[in-house]
Amino acid sequence: MNDKYFTRMGDGEGVWMSKEQIREEVLAGMEDAVTKGKSQPMSSGDLDYLVEILTMPEKNVSVERGHEGITTYDAGTLKMAVRSGIPIDSSTALLIHERVLCSDTMEICNTDYSYKQIKNIVSEEAMAIERAQMNCIMPIFYGAMPNMGLYTKPDGPVDNWSELLPQGKVLEAMEAQEKAAALCTNDMVYICSIMAEAGACGIQFDTAGASGDADMLAALQASKILSQKYPDLSITIGMANEFTLGMHGRLKFEGEKLAGQYPAKQVKSVAAAGAHSYGPVINTNSSRSFAWNLSRSLTYVQEATRVATIPVLPNVGMGVGGIPLTNTSPTDCTSRTSKAMLEIGKADGL
Repeated sequence: MNDKYFTRMGDGEGVWMSKEQIREEVLAGMEDAVTKGKSQPMSSGDLDYLVEILTMPEKNVSVERGHEGITTYDAGTLKMAVRSGIPIDSSTALLIHERVLCSDTMEICNTDYSYKQIKNIVSEEAMAIERAQMNCIMPIFYGAMPNMGLYTKPDGPVDNWSELLPQGKVLEAMEAQEKAAALCTNDMVYICSIMAEAGACGIQFDTAGASGDADMLAALQASKILSQKYPDLSITIGMANEFTLGMHGRLKFEGEKLAGQYPAKQVKSVAAAGAHSYGPVINTNSSRSFAWNLSRSLTYVQEATRVATIPVLPNVGMGVGGIPLTNTSPTDCTSRTSKAMLEIGKADGL
């Protein structure tokens, strides 16, 4: 095995590859992002360094001094209680992240991670934010998903466009999405205003665009309203996909069409909405290698950081950002991804 290096596939399976095979995978992943996302290719120096990172003999690696980035979270207080099955409340989770794991920021959230559902318990959630600020030093965000699909019948008042479109009712489907986006925007502004008044340092709109371009529009509109209402409130928008699905197809924000946007255009829309940071998502292909997925993700991120006017904080968790699609991410992959995103992708954090 002296000429082979341990690496993984996109589903987490451990495999051994030669340096030449890893380089071929890196080139193929980059070309996929260049072709599909119209990204610029990485330089030869960056490619060489990525291969070097992927073939480092250590099980886990780290960034060079001076290349550190901040850490942020989505579904922050759910990581231990829900994902790990540790019976602790959100306040304890916050303190563990601050005082044991040395997190830079943290997000408090509810198990039902959707703004529409939080509306019913917003007073209780506001009290949780207030208590958290009394105990924590690090910035505390409040986060959830727009999850615009919850506004469709029978959970909401709007017809389901996923049912209308197969019936050929295109105009009706477009109108339903526009109505749902307006309702979603209003709810997010209402809830986030209460969280801001309760002392939240910031707001996260997570998995924006999950229901398509109307879902993304709702997050952008809510961000714009809140950024004007609370200039000191930090707002971050994390994406659901590496490109914005055109379920509607004609929606625009600040004159720019949302459907089909890749990270380099998404970050511009997010900045135009007054948000303070942007989290690109690049989906992991579980049938391709870790080298292929990481190279592809880096190419997208590099293009976004090249044009960004706000911090770019790539999503690097299970199944995104090059990380294998496993519930518990292997640290040999997460550490290499972190190093590559910060040193090659020029990300501001993760």
